[in-house]
Amino acid sequence: MNVSKVTADMNAAAAKAAQDFLDRYYGGQDQGACGFAWVTIHPRYTGNTRLGKEERKLYAQLGAEKDWTGKSYMIWNPAKIGAQNVDCKEAGARAAQKVLQEAGLQATVGSRLD
Repeated sequence: MNVSKVTADMNAAAAKAAQDFLDRYYGGQDQGACGFAWVTIHPRYTGNTRLGKEERKLYAQLGAEKDWTGKSYMIWNPAKIGAQNVDCKEAGARAAQKVLQEAGLQATVGSRLD
């Protein structure tokens, strides 16, 4: 896997999706419900194995950090958008999820209101 390409594609797709959402539903303005969104990457291998250690290095290169369970990895606000609208952030997270899944990673999206 070309980590640099996946990271660039993920960030670009997420940013575009988030901005497109704001443009389509709010005329480009940061309005609506406030909240957070993220992508969770679920490891295939346990952390103390050779494959697990390599997998976790890959997640770090993608910009992911351990989640609160210590078993999965999260990328907060993959769109890196400064807006507070939870729906645009979730649109960005879904676009990032798609790129990660196309790269062969098991990823899900999460969000919550603030």
